[in-house]
Amino acid sequence: MRCLINLVVLFFTIFVFAQKPYVSEVWVADNGDGTYKNPIIYADYSDPDVVRIGDDYFMTASSFNAAPGLPILHSKDMISWKLVNYALKEQVPKDVFNIPQHGNGVWAPSIRYHNNEVYIYWGDPDFGIYMVKTKDPFSDWEKPVLVMAGKGLIDPSPLWDDNGDAYLVHAYAGSRRGVKSLLTVNKMNPEGTKVLDAGIHVFDGHENHSTVEGSKFYKRNGYYYIFAPAGGVATGWQLVLRSKNIYGPYEEKVVLEQGSTKINGPHQGAYVETPNGESWFYHFQDVDAYGRIVHLQPMTWKNDWPVMGKDFDGNGIGEPVASHKKPKIDKTYSIETPVETDNFEDFNIGLQWQWQANPDVVWHAKLPGNNFLRLFSIKVPKVAPNLWNTPNLLLQKFPAPNFTATTQVKLVPEEVTEGKSAGIIVMGMDYASLVITHDANGFYVQQKEAINAIEGAKEVINEQKRLASNTVYFKVKVTAPDAMCQFLYSENGKKFKKIGKPFKAKEGKWIGAKIGLFSISTEEAKRGSYADFPFFKISK
Repeated sequence: MRCLINLVVLFFTIFVFAQKPYVSEVWVADNGDGTYKNPIIYADYSDPDVVRIGDDYFMTASSFNAAPGLPILHSKDMISWKLVNYALKEQVPKDVFNIPQHGNGVWAPSIRYHNNEVYIYWGDPDFGIYMVKTKDPFSDWEKPVLVMAGKGLIDPSPLWDDNGDAYLVHAYAGSRRGVKSLLTVNKMNPEGTKVLDAGIHVFDGHENHSTVEGSKFYKRNGYYYIFAPAGGVATGWQLVLRSKNIYGPYEEKVVLEQGSTKINGPHQGAYVETPNGESWFYHFQDVDAYGRIVHLQPMTWKNDWPVMGKDFDGNGIGEPVASHKKPKIDKTYSIETPVETDNFEDFNIGLQWQWQANPDVVWHAKLPGNNFLRLFSIKVPKVAPNLWNTPNLLLQKFPAPNFTATTQVKLVPEEVTEGKSAGIIVMGMDYASLVITHDANGFYVQQKEAINAIEGAKEVINEQKRLASNTVYFKVKVTAPDAMCQFLYSENGKKFKKIGKPFKAKEGKWIGAKIGLFSISTEEAKRGSYADFPFFKISK
């Protein structure tokens, strides 16, 4: 079966590389001289996990309530990554996630290769631990299986032992279960579809390591290892546990910390071995509105303990590196980055896009031969004070500390009456937007914001301007270090004017801010109308 996966990868690679690889204008980790810089992905792929299958690497990450969920990224050299698929076309349970469930859903997945299949386990803090698998990560994944039902079960990671016995380690969400910083190992059936016991607690971090979570199971040189971050998302460290017995007792060692570097909270990720025997560790860094971005650390072993990054201050604990020599790969591959720009030329919208809830087929149309995206004017939820709980926002991750997003929108109201609007949005617990709307006298643009949208704050109009037609260009410039956003508009696509006031992007619930497009209608307006977007471009 590995030969089949390799054959699929070969055909996929031939197809992909027949096209010109996408290279971002705003962030490239490969320095082009045999070295790379961190982060390798400056986007919110939170809680990343990676598995190697032959010469191919596959990454997944938390997707929370966004749909599709469980992104699948592919790499040949561990530095250049391409978003190729999603393991979840819809969030489950479907009826729950048909409306936005901010911060809920897919938490901290683990991706593994076993018995010629690729498995992903994740915890939904409200329903339990799920698993989804496939023989071909580029194609469709099977329906999710609820492996262990229960509240507060998170951060699962499977391990198939040398004798075929299957185990699962997981943590607990204090918000749902009342207890955290506790790791438990359960026995599973060999198929990995069901836990067989109540589990045995193997580590309690309350005395020395607050908020132990993010557990990942490995076995090496006769030791069972549990990699588990501690200390919190923004300020924590990477803890490693080891034992000769799967149920412990486990020794403990802190192996990665911020130390003297600028990389806060370096933890929660993936240990990967290359075919050449090199060890590497992927982890995230929380950078507020930019989300949890992905770093790669060199890793060695000393006395059967992992050594991550470099020990700059000599205290025996590794610290993150800003740049390093690339992993040793026998072949040379073209530089590539996750796609950001979408010219809407294909039958489907780009994989970079996600909705705030399970999508409805009538939200958008992308017809063959039409080089534009049509978003229909969907009515916002009744009595909604803002767009926080609007499901049909089409969003993607911030791609870099500094970038510009540009689009064109043509609003086509089917009635003269008011109530239809469309535009570009920077979405988070606070959000801001630039929209084209209309009344009986014609079309105009509005720059809006909702500060503390998560708590139901109403939108405020900062500025509005009349337009000569129903077509306008919108632009948002985002600048570091505080993710300040300036909105601009143009009627000819050449001369842009600032509108409104600068807006400081705000992270979402457990995610970074997102940017994207939308088309909505008020509840009172007659049905109908749409907006056409011929492109969405990310540039410097």
